[in-house]
Amino acid sequence: MKPVYDVAVVGGGVTGLAFAALLTQSENAELLRITLVDAGEKASHAAEKGVALRVSAFATGSAELLESVGAWRQIADTRACPYEAMRVWDETDTEDSSSALRFDAAEFGVQQLGFIAENVLVQDALLNVLDASGIEMRFESPMRSMKRVARQFELAFDDDTLRADLVVAADGARSFVRRCAGIEAKSWPYDQDAFVTHLRPERPHRNTARQRFLRTGPLGMLPLLDGRISVVWSVPPELAATAKKASDEDLGRMLSDASDHVLGELTVEGPRGSFPLCARHAQHYVMPGLALIGDAAHAVHPLAGQGANLGLQDAATLADIISDALASGMHPGDKPVLRRYERGRKGANATMLHFMTGLNQLFKADSRLLGELRSTGMRLFNRSGPVRERAVKVALGVGRQGGR
Repeated sequence: MKPVYDVAVVGGGVTGLAFAALLTQSENAELLRITLVDAGEKASHAAEKGVALRVSAFATGSAELLESVGAWRQIADTRACPYEAMRVWDETDTEDSSSALRFDAAEFGVQQLGFIAENVLVQDALLNVLDASGIEMRFESPMRSMKRVARQFELAFDDDTLRADLVVAADGARSFVRRCAGIEAKSWPYDQDAFVTHLRPERPHRNTARQRFLRTGPLGMLPLLDGRISVVWSVPPELAATAKKASDEDLGRMLSDASDHVLGELTVEGPRGSFPLCARHAQHYVMPGLALIGDAAHAVHPLAGQGANLGLQDAATLADIISDALASGMHPGDKPVLRRYERGRKGANATMLHFMTGLNQLFKADSRLLGELRSTGMRLFNRSGPVRERAVKVALGVGRQGGR
């Protein structure tokens, strides 16, 4: 008789839920007893409450992954907004200048470049998939400690303990599991906060995602299905604090100016919030019986909207490798098995992390020479042919990056 392994997924965000869904539907799922635990409440989405503050850009490849586990239909039927174009420009230029980066779905033979969707909606759809699978899920269960017991980890909660042959940490950038395991994470503070809110533009957004690079930091404008836009404004903490306290009229004026009025006047129509930005990368992704995925392993600047997509790629890669290990009669928690996942994802994530950090610093630099170099580089990129096409395919997430 083949052994059955216990897998504990710690974290009920998009990445942890997607990993659990992929694992329950994998070829050798019958050899796994899967438990998902989270310290917070179970996510629940109510469409009548309006668009939640926290949204993410999900690349086409991420949508395909969510569709493969049966979650995408609910997301698409509720309110995922496709974006068919993207515009990126520097504050010294204009949106239609020759040095502005322009990406259009038709150019690359796809219907859309991706979708903007509420994180809580994606969580709700994945939870419905997992509810149907019958796996055990525990919410509002804060973990007190974790220790090694033979080939297993013992996870202690307020009410009981759980032993697992493999623990998969998907518990965010300040991962409790990562700290318990003694895995160091290097940090690069950005000295910026991400200020987020929703606004009603004077002119239609035409399903276009926009990003304007300012000396204070990038301003991202994401289209929403109801005609509004969601903005992510990366600014010094004092400016984020000013924006949070401003009246709706003053805030609308601030963001209209910051956007160069590309959508006309912006009117605040939604909640607002902010959070500090810091890049992090774990020294190790794995150890015997433990793997880190998503923000527990890496956190990147939100300027390119790649955080959720990187986490989903982690989830897909690890699920594939565990399924392959089970097919070969291997223990899924053995370090040689998990090292395949680390090799497949750590380099790709580090490349994206440092690229985002460098790009943010480059556009913040207040130098005429660097400004001219930025404009020249963006014009060259627009005409780069294969390089441009390859970069867009990576951003689209077409196929699984960093897989086997």
